[in-house]
Amino acid sequence: MKRFFLLLLAALSLPALAQNPVIRDQFTADPTARVFNGRVYLYPSHDIPVAEGARPNWFCMADYHVFSSDNLTDWTDHGVIVSQETVPWGNPTGYAMWAPDCVQKDGKFYFYFPNAPKGGRGFAIGVATADLPDGPYRLESKPIAGVSGIDPCVLLDDDGSAYIYWSGMGIRGAKLKSNMTELDGELQEVKMPRREGQPEMPPMKVGGVEMKGLPEGFKEGPFAFKRNGRYYLTFPWVRKEGGTETLAYAMSHSPLGPWDFKGLIMAEHANRCWTNHHSLVEFKGQWYLFYHHNDFSPRDDKRRSVCIDKIAFNPDGTIQEVKPTLRGVGVLPATARLEVDRYSAASEGVTNALNDTVQVFRGLHATLPQRGSWMSFGDVDFSGLTDAYLVACVKADDNTAFAVREKNAKGKVIARFQLTVKSEITRPGAPAPFRRDQSGQWLTITMPLEDTPKGVADLVVTCEDKAVSVDWLQFRNRQQYFTPVPKNAVAAQPDERGFIRRWRLMQPIKQDIRSNVVFTNSWLRQTFAEAQTAFANRKNKWYSMEATAYNMKLFHFAEQYGSQPYGNLFCCETVIDAPQDIENVRLAAGSNGASMWWLNGEEVLLLEGDRRMVVDDGVSPRLNLRKGQNVLRCAVVNGPGLSDMCVRFIDEKGTPVTNINIR
Repeated sequence: MKRFFLLLLAALSLPALAQNPVIRDQFTADPTARVFNGRVYLYPSHDIPVAEGARPNWFCMADYHVFSSDNLTDWTDHGVIVSQETVPWGNPTGYAMWAPDCVQKDGKFYFYFPNAPKGGRGFAIGVATADLPDGPYRLESKPIAGVSGIDPCVLLDDDGSAYIYWSGMGIRGAKLKSNMTELDGELQEVKMPRREGQPEMPPMKVGGVEMKGLPEGFKEGPFAFKRNGRYYLTFPWVRKEGGTETLAYAMSHSPLGPWDFKGLIMAEHANRCWTNHHSLVEFKGQWYLFYHHNDFSPRDDKRRSVCIDKIAFNPDGTIQEVKPTLRGVGVLPATARLEVDRYSAASEGVTNALNDTVQVFRGLHATLPQRGSWMSFGDVDFSGLTDAYLVACVKADDNTAFAVREKNAKGKVIARFQLTVKSEITRPGAPAPFRRDQSGQWLTITMPLEDTPKGVADLVVTCEDKAVSVDWLQFRNRQQYFTPVPKNAVAAQPDERGFIRRWRLMQPIKQDIRSNVVFTNSWLRQTFAEAQTAFANRKNKWYSMEATAYNMKLFHFAEQYGSQPYGNLFCCETVIDAPQDIENVRLAAGSNGASMWWLNGEEVLLLEGDRRMVVDDGVSPRLNLRKGQNVLRCAVVNGPGLSDMCVRFIDEKGTPVTNINIR
């Protein structure tokens, strides 16, 4: 059963991202975060579907993974470090590996975890040790004597002393010996209360003391830490009968109390997820609250997922209440998949739901119900964009429009899209096709950018017409098909195959071409006469470009520097500097669309009709390149398709001519 579940998770695995929840390929709960060597290590429990023989409709946990990150946005799963089958003293089918902890002392890592003991009662706390925070871990042969309970937490004090806290007969705490595996102090014999319908329980030997000063009501999951000389004891707390867990805290001047109860860190989850469990950690000068919620299982609060939000302290050391967010923490690069359903804020009526209620790790989507609805997604870093476009995954009816803006719902438009029937055929300005998924509902669309934000900015998705659902956004840099040539650049040479890659390109001239069937010779000669006029008048803007490949991608040039990528007349020229007269060469060219070529003002080649770009598709009669400068020009025309061209000179044996300079 366990093997099948792990294989299922592998099939569904998605990259971990910064948006809440932060672990996206498995259920994780009870997160303890620790900082080791400048990196955050996350030790959660691992919820799985109820296994055969386990308690129905209950928590089911069989092992522990450890995750790590250096930025709280990208998380690495280091795999299983402890499983119930390998614990020497534990029940191999107990499925009771609840909240753990890990600390480092004297270069050694100590991992504390609860488990059901073999043939025993209740819970015990075990220890595993390792030389690295992600293991491998070596299990101690016995649990810690005198600790009967769950949810261990260990605090290392400034003087090197260690204290352990756990849930059992209230929240208890005790000092540890220097070996970190035994309680420092005498164990006490405690008479256990008799459960209704059960025989009387024999006394137990327990250690530590109950934490005093905490509020009435159910409490578990202690997490203790020290800040500015004050001790903090934080814990999940059910503050009212029939309620669900909050996160609360108390403060003290001593590691074992007495405690001064201060109030809430986080209120009850709005959807009545029964549990919450947590840890607090300072990382790079900012404090964070790690906690869990059932985002991926809204109808099952026994399968939870780890979330992170920032937390702040008041000048007197008290903690400001945290409001859980969908966005989470961390700055995301614009080139990452931005799951905007995890919005920072949204207008009234915006909702989110699972994409697939069975394969839940496929994520969620948000729905903007009407014109004027919006949702914002904060802290996106645009510094990595060069020549970019936007890809979006959406679900919408025909004639729906939405926009992506900067800063707020009325901010500068980054990209805009209008969904129409024609969108699925061709959409001017789109760098990639319009696609539907297998269900036929979700559309992956591409959108040219009207503006690109600078630095770190907030995105806002706005509904401009009827309802639209959005799964994710991603900014993608176009492949660099050419680079601008600076003024006074040194001369270039043809590449090793003789292809000329440096050109001056005129801003594309629009053509009303609905179909390439119009490419008759008479029409082409009339159009190329227009190109000759454009060459002569020099009124349009020109760009000096170096192709990154053997061919000049005119379609992408038009996409970036023209008003439309389709239906254009392209005028191109370059200057060839020959070291001496080169006789009896031929111009060999190819183009997508029809093209005409001129050398020193004389027509030398016409590639007529609707062509496909083929190397050496057409070859001119014999030509002479004169010593010094020679002007080579070409004009390419194309309709609704792509467009590019390539050219080289070849000698009488077909060998490329490379001993020329291109200026």
